[in-house]
Amino acid sequence: MHVQYEDFEKIMDIGIRLSTERDRNRLLMTILDKGMEITNCDASTLYLYENDELHFKFMKTLSKGISRGLDGETIDLPPVPMKEENVCSYAAIHREVVNISNVYASSRFDFSGPRQYDGMTGYRTQSQLVVPLANNENELIGVLQLINAMDEDGSVIAFNEAYEIIIRALGAIAAIELTNLSYVEALKTQIYSFVEALTTALEERTPYNALHTRNVEKYASLLADYITELHREGKCEKSFDGARKEQLMLAALIHDIGKMVVPLSIMNKATRLDKRLEKVDDRFALLKALYEIDMLRGRISREKYETVEKELASALAFIHEMDVVAYVNDENCERIRSLAEKRHVSEDGTVLPYLTDKEAECLCIRSGTLTVQERREMENHVVMTSKILEKVQFYKGFSMVPKWVGAHHEYLDGSGYPKGLKGDELDLETRLLTVVDIYDALVATDRPYKQPISREKAIQILKDMANKGKVDLQLVEWLDEALEKEKQ
Repeated sequence: MHVQYEDFEKIMDIGIRLSTERDRNRLLMTILDKGMEITNCDASTLYLYENDELHFKFMKTLSKGISRGLDGETIDLPPVPMKEENVCSYAAIHREVVNISNVYASSRFDFSGPRQYDGMTGYRTQSQLVVPLANNENELIGVLQLINAMDEDGSVIAFNEAYEIIIRALGAIAAIELTNLSYVEALKTQIYSFVEALTTALEERTPYNALHTRNVEKYASLLADYITELHREGKCEKSFDGARKEQLMLAALIHDIGKMVVPLSIMNKATRLDKRLEKVDDRFALLKALYEIDMLRGRISREKYETVEKELASALAFIHEMDVVAYVNDENCERIRSLAEKRHVSEDGTVLPYLTDKEAECLCIRSGTLTVQERREMENHVVMTSKILEKVQFYKGFSMVPKWVGAHHEYLDGSGYPKGLKGDELDLETRLLTVVDIYDALVATDRPYKQPISREKAIQILKDMANKGKVDLQLVEWLDEALEKEKQ
């Protein structure tokens, strides 16, 4: 029998398939299955070369209905040592195809192992074709052992020598693709180590923000998995395969890297005044003392002093209240401005204001703790994230990460930042990151500047935002369902 043109076509088709496969286990299974298909054999074993031994990866015997290792299980058989008396080891050591027509009639190799296996299972190993898997740099990847070639009637025959070249070609293509996958995995590992390094640096500055990063990753994974589950049930067109989810997870881990350049005084600002409140307290204590001196020196009456003392106490209590109140209305803001205009003037002309302009500005923040300028600096973390990621050469499997991360504070109605993107300009992954980022910020229990709220209230806030055109309502509802399912 000679190799036919159709056989070369077949190996070319297999090569194309192998070159597009990105799952290592599926690629290895393709090698085994296609090797069996080409040679029409009954059984096969695929070994991987690790630590100077050949380890069992997959085993398959059609006539016995045996399939082992396919679901990731470890095959509990001892590895084959790299000794020349073992046929698989010999093929691996010499990078040579070995074709044995009858195991029981051969004295070339030690076949006590196959014979012992046959005795245990009732199988009869007869012919073998053993092919080393080596890449283009002659690095050993593993060994493919094909067992019991069959003719058209199902009788066991020797492996036709004409197929040795095809199986060898299959092994070479597969080994190269496995090496390429290893390179890709190495690139991924490098990228993830870079992300871990940056996350560690961020954690050293603000521990709560590192926890936020992990939570965003967790919620993004939960939501992506739920969407994929809905897709399998025919309830959703969207889905996340392994590669798409992997890219999303990296984006989640790296989405706040730009916060490394945000001053801690802004990052950790717990109240409107934050550390400025202590200076206000000291100043009001000084004001009280100065007015008391004025009284003692006859500059003001005792009645005036007592009135001023009460006014100072009331003003300071009001300032403390405004420092933490949820919302500052117009009336309160006007009182703050009035306090900022008040002055004490000493005999020598020294002027001491009740509040500085900056303190008044902070106290007049309507909601939250950041002034307009501070919020700009905080929002600038998205721009800085993009600038940092521009310096990173992402391989094509992660090429969308900078785009998704740079837009995770954009809103569907265009009111977000930094570019005012909207609608279809925002990918599903970006919209998903936006939803889970806001959700964690709302329920977080470790933020120095806010109290956590319940899951139900957080979801309602997100739904309100969705109804105003800010975020994706479908994603909010799916997140709610996914969180509920996780609780069960």
